[in-house]
Amino acid sequence: MKIDGTRTNDRATELILAYYAAFNRGDWDGMIALLGEDVVHDLNQGPRETGREAFAAFLQRMHRSYREQLHDIVVMVSPDGARAAAEYIVHGEYLADDTGLPPARGQKYVLPGGAFFELRDGRIHRVTNYYNLEDWIAQVR
Repeated sequence: MKIDGTRTNDRATELILAYYAAFNRGDWDGMIALLGEDVVHDLNQGPRETGREAFAAFLQRMHRSYREQLHDIVVMVSPDGARAAAEYIVHGEYLADDTGLPPARGQKYVLPGGAFFELRDGRIHRVTNYYNLEDWIAQVR
């Protein structure tokens, strides 16, 4: 442990935990407020999207098709607070068909997931999400 007088590592950890707390509350505006204007969002096995507006649109798509809660969240942060990673367990329900995926019938699923972050000026500037899509598809089939 390195104590540098700035506590950047602690503030970065708090930022990531606030992001996930907002997610678990369904507080999309709260999540957006933690992002930089130029946020880069790398979707799991999907395209890269840039900007708060694109992120907000993604959240609306998610809200339409899924109800999810993240449990057992573990956050790891670089000593300088510039990068972070999180691991968690997703507990979800598939509510409405999502493009290119199996039909939704209210199927429940549980799977591990993770994310990588770039942090700058007290905001999240990149979110890269990962989970095993094949595992998810097997659970909802």
